[in-house]
Amino acid sequence: MIDQDRLKKKCQALSIPLTDSQAALLEQYARLLVEYNQKVNLTAITDPEGIEDKHFVDSLIFAAQPEVQGRLVDVGTGAGFPGLVAKIYKPQISLVLMEPTGKRVEFLKYVTRELGLEGVEFAKERAEEAARKGWRESFDLASARAVAGLPALCEYCLPLVKPGGWMIALKGSGAEEEARAAAGALRRLGGGEMELRPFRLPAGDERNLVYIKKISQTPTAYPRNGGKIAKSPLK
Repeated sequence: MIDQDRLKKKCQALSIPLTDSQAALLEQYARLLVEYNQKVNLTAITDPEGIEDKHFVDSLIFAAQPEVQGRLVDVGTGAGFPGLVAKIYKPQISLVLMEPTGKRVEFLKYVTRELGLEGVEFAKERAEEAARKGWRESFDLASARAVAGLPALCEYCLPLVKPGGWMIALKGSGAEEEARAAAGALRRLGGGEMELRPFRLPAGDERNLVYIKKISQTPTAYPRNGGKIAKSPLK
């Protein structure tokens, strides 16, 4: 499957120390992902270097950030990126994997059990519904990758975050334009200033971590239902 030594060298080049045990867990994760993907659509990326770069290194750059600590919700986690990789890298975090698709949740439970990871919860929920239930403003950090444009993503994620916490979105090359479009949504949802931290994957792909500080409570009018968020993102 993936090459553990090659992955460790890629991480070393990005100043991300990866232990032998972490690399071994990631190799097992990759193998389980590819096997399970034959019966449930989890990812279009199944080649070893693609998994290393676009799933693992991408997620590890997020996981290595000092703000990634405490109680984390990974919104629309899919096959577990970046949430499960963050848990492997920082076992001390408390993780909730939020994913509305039942078959993917079953995979997440399976891989978590196989990897022996503890302190992981599973929420078969849409984020906008979860925020109207017991999950509202209960997390130190919300992460999301490849879920929605940033204006909509703010409405999905910020209601889940405590004031004083963070939302971190993993974005590609269009992050600056998305950030400009999301400025109005931030003001309405209790968000503060936005910061972009750019980086490149080993093959040269441009990525950005978009940081948003939660500075005040989200008004109870938000989030709206999913249809309204998708059709009319806040401006």
